[in-house]
Amino acid sequence: MNIFHSIILGVIEGITEFLPISSTGHLILASSLLKIPSTAALKSFEIIIQLGAIFAVLILYLKEFFNLEVIKKLFIAFLPTAIIGLTIYKIIKSLLGNNLVVIASLFIGGIVMIIVENFYTRRNLNSPKLDDKLKVEEKTNFNIKEISYLQAFYLGLWQSVAMIPGVSRSGATIIGGLLMNLKRETIVKFSFLLAVPTMAAATGLDLLKSYKDISGNWLNIFVGFIVSFIFAMIFIKWLLAYIQKHNFKIFGWYRIIIAIVFLLVLVL
Repeated sequence: MNIFHSIILGVIEGITEFLPISSTGHLILASSLLKIPSTAALKSFEIIIQLGAIFAVLILYLKEFFNLEVIKKLFIAFLPTAIIGLTIYKIIKSLLGNNLVVIASLFIGGIVMIIVENFYTRRNLNSPKLDDKLKVEEKTNFNIKEISYLQAFYLGLWQSVAMIPGVSRSGATIIGGLLMNLKRETIVKFSFLLAVPTMAAATGLDLLKSYKDISGNWLNIFVGFIVSFIFAMIFIKWLLAYIQKHNFKIFGWYRIIIAIVFLLVLVL
């Protein structure tokens, strides 16, 4: 891996980390296209540069992490991922990081997202009260009270599905939130906040287990970190602006199309 590769992967990470299209899946597929050997060092690099995107969330939503109600609900949502991750970490990292798994996850996830979004829209259009809530959604700010403790736990369960490469952490959380009929903005912002403990823990765990694999690779990691931070800042703001007037179906269609393209290029 060289600096050019680090920049490209950093851009991809920053753009895709918070969009429901799977940053891990895109990094794995991009590495294959760039002919970067699939080594333990590369896998660690892909996880560590996600911290750049996480720092973007910390800067944009720092005050939320001083809210006790937010902290408690993030802790509850984080628990399922922590328990499942510690249990099957080795299996996920060693067995499910191949291109076919990523492509299948992107494709199936896209179909599910479109179906769930159609159901969500149809349900709200048939309910005047919910429809009114959606109309004023762009005028409201994120309020942690919009998510109950039980809903936070369920969102954490949905997030844990994203341990399968290609599923997308934010995508799984968004699908879960739509099924619980939470507002789109609420789902997205809670997903942003939940990414902080989730990815911090994933990076820390990887460093403990694989620190020997990244020795001598610190320059590439630093470059990838900075680039992912910059692009994450841009696309966090873009996503919040986008969902004020649009739904998530475009991301579902994108997942389906990109899965087909990668299947044709990398597998067939």
